[in-house]
Amino acid sequence: MPLTSTRTRPDWPCQVKTPGSYDWERSAVRWLRELVPARYGGYPALLRHPVLLARHAQLQVQQEIRVARTALQTARADLPRLGLPESVIEHTIKLYAAELRQLQHIARSVRAVTEALAERPGPGR
Repeated sequence: MPLTSTRTRPDWPCQVKTPGSYDWERSAVRWLRELVPARYGGYPALLRHPVLLARHAQLQVQQEIRVARTALQTARADLPRLGLPESVIEHTIKLYAAELRQLQHIARSVRAVTEALAERPGPGR
């Protein structure tokens, strides 16, 4: 499959230009940097090798998914002990569920960008 078809995938992030287009890798790096803790943006190796940054973003998002799942699974047992009213607990459960769906979408987007970066020719790999 040619790289330019990646953009048509539903999981391709709108913040990242189409692979093969002018400056697409730079847009990928900008987007990926938003997904990792700020201190990682200063590591030259991650910036010189975008596929390495993408790998770290995948790990980061996977960890966030685990946290959101744990928060969702434990909310009914833990939140009442904090003295929160039922309406707040229900709202919080919905919030965790929505966040989990969003993180799963982001994870698919990171995978798509990682695959495109891994397929590209050149020294930045």
